[in-house]
Amino acid sequence: MSRIGKKPIELNSETSVKVISSRVTVTGKKGELTLDVPRGVEVKVKDSQILVSSNQSNMHGLVRSLINNMVIGVTAGWTKTLELSGTGFRSSVAGTNLNLALGFSHPVVIKAPDGITFEINENKIIVKGIDKTLVGEMAAQIRKLKPADPYKAKGFKYEGETVRRKPGKAAKAVGGAK
Repeated sequence: MSRIGKKPIELNSETSVKVISSRVTVTGKKGELTLDVPRGVEVKVKDSQILVSSNQSNMHGLVRSLINNMVIGVTAGWTKTLELSGTGFRSSVAGTNLNLALGFSHPVVIKAPDGITFEINENKIIVKGIDKTLVGEMAAQIRKLKPADPYKAKGFKYEGETVRRKPGKAAKAVGGAK
C-alpha cells in the first residue's frame, strides 16, 4: 500500500470538497476542479480532511497526489517560469495571447486555454493557472518552440535549470595540429 496514499489531505476554511459516486469536485477561491476516481479507490471527506483508501488498487497514491494538487491549485494556484535569452528574442502579452519573436520569419502567437494566464517580467515568462497539469503542459509547449541550445544557451529554459554547455569548434582546435 502506498505511503503517500495513506496521508490525509488537510483542507482550509476556503476550500470545499464534494464526492459524488466516483467524481471528486474541489472548489476554492481561485476556481473549481474535478477528477474522476478510478475503480478500486475510495475518497471520503471527514471533518476537514480528505482520506483516500483502497483495498488493492495501484492507483491509490496517484489519486491522493492528484487531489492534493487540486486543493493547492484552487487555494494558491500553480506557476511555471520560463527564461528567454538570446539577442533579438522578445515576448509580449496581448490580451490572453502570448506573442513571441524567436528569430523565425514570422511571430509566434500562443493562445491561452481557459484557466491559464501569462505574465512577463523582463526576460521571464510566467505561466499561471489552477490546474497543475495544464500549467506544466503550456510551459512545455512554449519551451519546445526554442529550447536552450548547448553552445550559447539561447532560447527557453525553466527557471533554475542549468544548461550543460559544449565548448564548440574553437576549443577543439587549440590542442590540435601544429
